[in-house]
Amino acid sequence: MRWTLAGFCGFVLISISVALQIHQKPRFYGLRPSRNVPIYCKSSNQTLDSNVEWHKADRYDTDKKKIEHNERIQFKNQDKIQHAFLYFNELKVEDSGVYFCSINGTYGPGTEVQVVRPIDLTNAQYRTQMKDGLIVLQGLLLAVCIGAYLLRKQKLAKDSDSLYEEPEADHIYEGLAIETCGEGLYEDLTAYAQPEGAEAPWE
Repeated sequence: MRWTLAGFCGFVLISISVALQIHQKPRFYGLRPSRNVPIYCKSSNQTLDSNVEWHKADRYDTDKKKIEHNERIQFKNQDKIQHAFLYFNELKVEDSGVYFCSINGTYGPGTEVQVVRPIDLTNAQYRTQMKDGLIVLQGLLLAVCIGAYLLRKQKLAKDSDSLYEEPEADHIYEGLAIETCGEGLYEDLTAYAQPEGAEAPWE
């Protein structure tokens, strides 16, 4: 039992040491389409009968899929000791992902490849100006709405105050005068007037 446990631990340590001896260069590519790039894989334990494979994953923590040799993706120098290459011809956006070198079932650390579409600076600047214009227009519309609301509120408050204003009494009889009345409304009192110097009957 003791020898079995020791053998198992030794096997685990050997596997870890082999995995740590697999290197990939570079660890990251950020490129535009139509570029030609290589990925380099090396292991100090690689021998003539080593089985080298390349796998692709969307991310580091997702499932890996074996890559097949084709016109754009080619494998080089896999029959030589310690070296293996993965070549991309005419990169495309769909080539983005993480590529792993596998030697006898042991994976390397991986190389991330990001293929980014080229940016049209004229179109990007036009979109930026359109966005800024819309922001300014929205600000102006908001200011107009707030101003209209405040004016409406001020007008309603002024109308409400005028409903409770008391009329001034001084203007009730304004414009009326005795002489505006027609003649004949009052009797001619000159006939009853006493001459000067005459005594009043009650004196």
